[in-house]
Amino acid sequence: MRSILVTGAAGFIGFHFAQRLLEQGFRVFGVDNLNSYYEPQLKRDRLKLLHQMPGFSMQVTDLSNRTAIEKLFADHFFDRVVHLAAQAGVRYSIENPHAYIDANIVGTLNILEGCRHSGVPHLVYASSSSVYGANTRQPFSVHHNVDHPISLYAATKKTNELMAHTYSHLYNIPTTGLRFFTVYGPWGRPDMALYKFAQAIFDDQPIDVYNHGKMKRDFTYVDDIVTAMIRVMDHVPQSNPKWNSDQPDPSSSFSAYRIFNVGNNHPVELSRFIEVLENAIGKKAKKNLVAMQMGDVPSTYADVDALQTAVGFTPSTTIEVGIQKFVDWYRIYHKR
Repeated sequence: MRSILVTGAAGFIGFHFAQRLLEQGFRVFGVDNLNSYYEPQLKRDRLKLLHQMPGFSMQVTDLSNRTAIEKLFADHFFDRVVHLAAQAGVRYSIENPHAYIDANIVGTLNILEGCRHSGVPHLVYASSSSVYGANTRQPFSVHHNVDHPISLYAATKKTNELMAHTYSHLYNIPTTGLRFFTVYGPWGRPDMALYKFAQAIFDDQPIDVYNHGKMKRDFTYVDDIVTAMIRVMDHVPQSNPKWNSDQPDPSSSFSAYRIFNVGNNHPVELSRFIEVLENAIGKKAKKNLVAMQMGDVPSTYADVDALQTAVGFTPSTTIEVGIQKFVDWYRIYHKR
């Protein structure tokens, strides 16, 4: 059995990913700090399910704790490291910027150092569609330049990609960054739109609909995300012999470094997303139509050709299927 380190194992994507790994017979070592960015009980409930599965072990620690992470890598060898832990949220990065430096930059540095000193064969880490920032050319392609982030969250994720490239170059650590596009599904984060909207509709409370519902997002179901991650995990990047510094391709390198988009390749207008949720719940939302918030972008749309070419997978779950599965889970979890 191979051993996989999953940071952020109590988080939304980390939980689903760890669960799939355990189902497939891997050993999973989870790390999470169980912070209070959203209700920690949801994280504990996810971990409760993981602890019921053979092969799972867990350490509660903060990735910014350099001594603890050094000890973690000294005490264990991991066949793969999948780094998902981060301070999430575009809007929260405006309110609490220091949390993003500590978690996303210092924490990632400690993981990179751990991989360096223990000879990890492949590091896969979470980036974000937010790195596309001010880009207007769509669909967003990994071959596009991403030098103009418009939120600190996006800037830290771009920084993670730069840090990973540096370690791939200096220490020959194969690294793969995954730019996730608006992930949703059961056990999702309460700070994200789907969860907030569902809670408000069930409670007969109004919802704030940004940009008057005209925003578009490439909503991606969590099971699709996990399937892509499983395939990428064993697709270890190699140096790209065709990489040209005169016309550099941002998605690859002369080093063992790759970037992939993981999105549904099908943007959906927010108003339609809400309509599907209303149908799944069987109840209409009370809507407050408001302007777009600082740091948000009007549209995201993933070009996933590189992912398809590399691992033969394109996420495809429709919002009708995915939202219904979320609502079914929500009713059971919250006894609604």
